[in-house]
Amino acid sequence: MQTEEFLIEKAKRLYEDKTGWGDSEEWTNQDFVILSEKIQERTGIALSHVTLKRVWGKVKYDSLPNTHTLDTLVQFLGYANWREFKSQNGNGGIARDKVKDVVINGNGIHHEPPRVAVAKKRKIPYKPLLITAAALAVAVLVMYIKWWSPNVAKSDYSFSSKKVVSVGVPNSVVFNFDATKSPTDSVIIQQSWDPKLQVKVSKWQHQHTSIYYLPEYYTAKLIVRGKVVSRHSLLIKSNGWLAAVMQDPVPVYFSRQDASRDGMLSLSAEQIQSRNIKMQPAPPTVVYSNVTDLGEIYTNDFTFETSLRNDYREGAAACQNTNIFILCEGTAIAIPLCAKGCVSNLNLLFTGFFASGREQDLSAFGVDFSSFVKVKVESKNGKGTIYINDKPVYTVNKDIIRSKIVGFDFGFQGTGSVDYVKLTNGKVKYEDDF
Repeated sequence: MQTEEFLIEKAKRLYEDKTGWGDSEEWTNQDFVILSEKIQERTGIALSHVTLKRVWGKVKYDSLPNTHTLDTLVQFLGYANWREFKSQNGNGGIARDKVKDVVINGNGIHHEPPRVAVAKKRKIPYKPLLITAAALAVAVLVMYIKWWSPNVAKSDYSFSSKKVVSVGVPNSVVFNFDATKSPTDSVIIQQSWDPKLQVKVSKWQHQHTSIYYLPEYYTAKLIVRGKVVSRHSLLIKSNGWLAAVMQDPVPVYFSRQDASRDGMLSLSAEQIQSRNIKMQPAPPTVVYSNVTDLGEIYTNDFTFETSLRNDYREGAAACQNTNIFILCEGTAIAIPLCAKGCVSNLNLLFTGFFASGREQDLSAFGVDFSSFVKVKVESKNGKGTIYINDKPVYTVNKDIIRSKIVGFDFGFQGTGSVDYVKLTNGKVKYEDDF
């Protein structure tokens, strides 16, 4: 998950906590109408309920919210602007003490009175009439939505899937569903956490197929009128280590044999160019991935080791951006590396913990890729420690979510090499030296 997306999810969790409405995926259109009114009441800025539904992924939208929208969202929570929210929440925690008190009763959200009184301007006779008419119109709309909109009950829907092949990618997945009781003519199937991967299907259909191009742990969802009525996990396994160059819409795959040389996982620039993929002016991203059954090993108790090198630094690849992903059920650990002068662009993720190089000192993750870099991650008793070349460089001591580890993913700007991978918890042991 990228920086902005991760923080937007945190803001949503704050709204859930402070409104008391529970899981926002259960919120109805009426909830967003009321929330829109209360945001304007508190901030003086209008965000339509449609805009809010876009932010919450209820309406398909391919872009992140603009700065104006983000500023207004967090001003409702008591922050000056989005920048302040990022600076105080970029370390993985949520600065809950900043959020103004919010309580709920049957009529919606109520806030404490504004601290500063606004001087009244000269009264205009027709203004009270307009305000009264607007309030009446809103009340009628809310009542209509509340009393006449069809209810969406989860028990009315079924949703399951089966993979066409047990392991390997590309992999088609057949979704079986029953949405005939939907109040709308179409429903949405979402392939993963990413709302961009949505497709609209007829409620009278009972099957739909999608292609997954990369191995990973996904969560598929069936969405009716903006409400998630059913979801299930979907683990797309690789058949051993997969090497691919990311291209849209389909990656360019390389065989394990093509990507193995001198006891390493490695693709040369010449191999990539032989597939008619240009290295400049926009260097591609090379991915090595292995998603499999690693046994009972979890993020709160493990040791991971690897040695890697980014092999390309020409032109636009001067930063040599590199990421190590330890893939987990529903989350991940992401260790970023780059050339020393580019650390501002780094983002670190440790399950529920997040840190941005723009707001924290991640300079220790700037490395010299002229030789292999050894990376080690230890997690024990709620504490995670990251080592680079045997030196502890970063400690995470909060927001570590216990989740089963299901695989690894290495991403290199340009291209790179991996010498070995080790994972253990004392009982379970995985090791590959290629």
